[in-house]
Amino acid sequence: MKKSTSSRRDFLFNSGKAALAVGLSTTIIPSLANSINKKIAPLANGRFMQQPLLYKFDALQKAIDAQTMEIHYTKHAATYCKNLNEAYIAEVGSKNKSLEDILHKISKYTPKMRNNAGGHYNHEMFWQCMSPNTAADNKPTGSLADNIIGDFGSLDAFKTQFADAAKTRFGSGWAWLIKTKDGKLAIGSTANQDNPLMNIVELKGKPLLCLDVWEHAYYLRYQNKRADYITNFWNVVDWNFVEKKFMEL
Repeated sequence: MKKSTSSRRDFLFNSGKAALAVGLSTTIIPSLANSINKKIAPLANGRFMQQPLLYKFDALQKAIDAQTMEIHYTKHAATYCKNLNEAYIAEVGSKNKSLEDILHKISKYTPKMRNNAGGHYNHEMFWQCMSPNTAADNKPTGSLADNIIGDFGSLDAFKTQFADAAKTRFGSGWAWLIKTKDGKLAIGSTANQDNPLMNIVELKGKPLLCLDVWEHAYYLRYQNKRADYITNFWNVVDWNFVEKKFMEL
């Protein structure tokens, strides 16, 4: 059993390295050691870029280990960004389209655009959904808290439903809290790199909170224990960011 777990870890680490190597030879990737006292520089060149992380790779230890964060940000997410820029050049060209415009009409585009536009949007939001500066009793406040209680009955009921969406997503995907067209809150999940902005998914609305449940997001620390990863996620949720998204028109 120990040998199998070790092999799985090596596979995830090495596959992450291989994904980054494709097409990123001109990008300077900041090492964990060099980013201890500064923000992490954005990666990839083109119309779309990764935004710098607002915290260090090791800042979310209450939920995610430093090695996972570094691999996830500099390898997996960086590759989505690079491939999105390639797809944009090939399929959109010189037209001025935002990422949201593309996602709203994603059925018009290729699987490459779908997977990488979704992958870039989802990861950019995921980083912002988390913060190392959370209280011991981390929970939403204000109008967001009121609406969560109003739509789900209680904060605990909301967390249970969100956790269930994350745990029962078969294979790879994302769990979401969204605001629907009528202003209500709803929970669901999407497969792979799909998200609620896409015109091809059943769960449609404005994304407020997301959780990555691809194995590369948690396997080094949690192995097959996705439920433990989900439980610890609540320790680092940035409810100020979620409420800001909720209040936007």
